Amino acid sequence: MKAVLLKGHGGFEQLEYRDDVPVPVPRAGEVLVRVGAAGVNNTDINTRTAWYSRSVTEGTTAKAAAAGIAGARSEDAGWNGSPPAFPRIQGADACGRIVAVGDGVASKRIGERVLVEPVFRGADGSGPAIYFGSECDGAFAEFARVPAYHAHPVECGLTDAELASFPCAYSAAENMLTRLKLGPGETVLVTGASGGVGSAAVQLAKRRGAQVLAVASPSKSAAVASLGAARVIAPDADPVKEFGRERIDAIVDVVGGGRFPALLEVLRRGGGYAVAGAIAGPVVELDLRTLYLKDLRLLGCTVLEPGVFSRLVQYIERSEIKPLLAGEHPLAAIVQAQQEFLAKGRMGKIVLLP
Repeated sequence: MKAVLLKGHGGFEQLEYRDDVPVPVPRAGEVLVRVGAAGVNNTDINTRTAWYSRSVTEGTTAKAAAAGIAGARSEDAGWNGSPPAFPRIQGADACGRIVAVGDGVASKRIGERVLVEPVFRGADGSGPAIYFGSECDGAFAEFARVPAYHAHPVECGLTDAELASFPCAYSAAENMLTRLKLGPGETVLVTGASGGVGSAAVQLAKRRGAQVLAVASPSKSAAVASLGAARVIAPDADPVKEFGRERIDAIVDVVGGGRFPALLEVLRRGGGYAVAGAIAGPVVELDLRTLYLKDLRLLGCTVLEPGVFSRLVQYIERSEIKPLLAGEHPLAAIVQAQQEFLAKGRMGKIVLLP
């Protein structure tokens, strides 16, 4: 089959497109999915450049993505703190159809159109977390082998490319909102609101009946507002001056970096801060007095809470959220796709078509 292999840590030269990769065979409890479309995510680039290593303190940049991060350690460069195994087929987002099943899986599932839940928890959803395209081969290929439990049937009129824009970003956003217990009438501030997770969080928070405030570049503020944000401020604006101290119930952050202390200042006492990314920098300044004197909740969010992905599929089928598709590329053009992703010129997901 055709697939892109990640050969090791480094720049774009570590991505090798091949047409002679063996088609995986589904094992017991697994299905084989013919991939219709696969989305590009920050995690693909972070893994390739070894950004997850604790030796890296900079944010995600186009320069580092192109050439790799000099001096980054490999021994802790996986998202779970262990070294990745190479070669690896990456890709956390997948929409496709089941074409074969392993032992213990009903043959009637063959032909189902499915979305792949990107965090695997074993055959019944109760095991240790394994990330699709990181600890096991993912969607940057014509076929992918996944646990049947995590291949969710989906029935709607969206294209494969549109559906592939949902799994990673929208499940991360819904997971943060779930853990924050965001409810109707509450106010949430979303950083990086023009990106994949941020724009998903704006839609999903609005769906919950919350008042949504957002941070996005001025060129994209109108698009973010159209998704449901009541107010959008620029990334260089001071949240305290814009919103006041202790005025916001919850924060969804995928940016990190130097603005982190100001985000805690605008949180009300007892408020919650959830994070699932740090594109502006992973090392931040924290005054513990702010944390404990305000009774704040700081939530790191990666592994999905039970029910998050199945609810997401229901939202899609009921047209309660919409896909944001910025571009489509053939699988062989993965470097061009990642370059376009890093340029952040358009709002929405870049998708590969195997």
